[in-house]
Amino acid sequence: MPQQRPPARLLPPLAAAALGALALAGCIPGNRPDPAPAPALDPASPPPAPESAAPDIPPQPPVEVPSAAAPPPFKITAVVPNARESAAGTYKVIAGDTLRRISDRTGAGSEAIARANGLVPPFTIKAGQTLRIPAGRWHRVAAGETGIAIARAYGVEWSRIVAANGLEEPYILRTGQRLMLPSAAEVAAMSVEARAAAFQLDIGDIISGGEPALVAGARPVKPRPAAPGAAPLPPTSAVAAASRFDGRFAWPLTGPILTRFGPYGSGRRSDGINIAVAMDTPIRAAADGVVLYAGTDIAVYGGLILIRHSDKWTTAYGHAGELLVARGQAVKKGQVIARAGESGSAETPQLHFEIRQGRKPVDPVQYLPRRG
Repeated sequence: MPQQRPPARLLPPLAAAALGALALAGCIPGNRPDPAPAPALDPASPPPAPESAAPDIPPQPPVEVPSAAAPPPFKITAVVPNARESAAGTYKVIAGDTLRRISDRTGAGSEAIARANGLVPPFTIKAGQTLRIPAGRWHRVAAGETGIAIARAYGVEWSRIVAANGLEEPYILRTGQRLMLPSAAEVAAMSVEARAAAFQLDIGDIISGGEPALVAGARPVKPRPAAPGAAPLPPTSAVAAASRFDGRFAWPLTGPILTRFGPYGSGRRSDGINIAVAMDTPIRAAADGVVLYAGTDIAVYGGLILIRHSDKWTTAYGHAGELLVARGQAVKKGQVIARAGESGSAETPQLHFEIRQGRKPVDPVQYLPRRG
């Protein structure tokens, strides 16, 4: 689908030097497996049948945050590759040992050692116990590093590192943590296309790899109420999840559905739904949450906002013509967060809307109210 020039009010794409090549083909990213929709949040209620249009949204007093300035670049802290290979072996626990101390001594990740030995929280070990140490290639995380930056430093997709390390929500890395990477030989044998994939940013990457690593004992920053002219959260601070989430989503706007969730066309698939709207239609938050991302770094989506509702649930709003909130701000269900446009690859004014459980996109229609 040809890419259209965004409206003049949409903030320009961010510095290529910070993000690498992000050009993506098509209106919705393709060539990904079709994930099975997650069960409805309320198992007692059957999922509603797909509708051709979003329901009418009752009038609500707008709670708007005027756009002040362009969102800052999606900064990626420089990562110095420090990966080391370690061989498989065993380790005999001595008094005072912890998994982190054993990790420092053997070079293997503490989480990987726990998995290799069937250890579960609180990861109790005893002096004299023999542990299996897995082989691998390990990167030691430094303060402020993001998963995306680490993946790019080694030329591998962040999703591969997530899978290899069994990372889960809320995907906050810790200083000193060791991440398993593909071996140097495996990376050297990768095709140019495979290596280039490490620089193709997607929504799942931002959700799971966009937050900076925290030092031991530090916590993500609590969200701040959205206010006119408020500065976004610094890229060195991690965004905390919303304090509570009732598990219910609302339609972000009203309009006919152009593209449904799942496979469509010739080999393409949609990770959400696209809703046709008039230019400048208010886009509302589908639930209470905190802004995880607001910017234009994924070319296919143009103006994009991600809202984290809990450690497990995130919503995405793409093709916006104007962004009205910033990273780290708290928003309420029904609050106006953006205005619709035809940015990114959209050829007509529309909203691309996703609901994600962790990294995995699910069918939004199964989680939205039936038409009245």
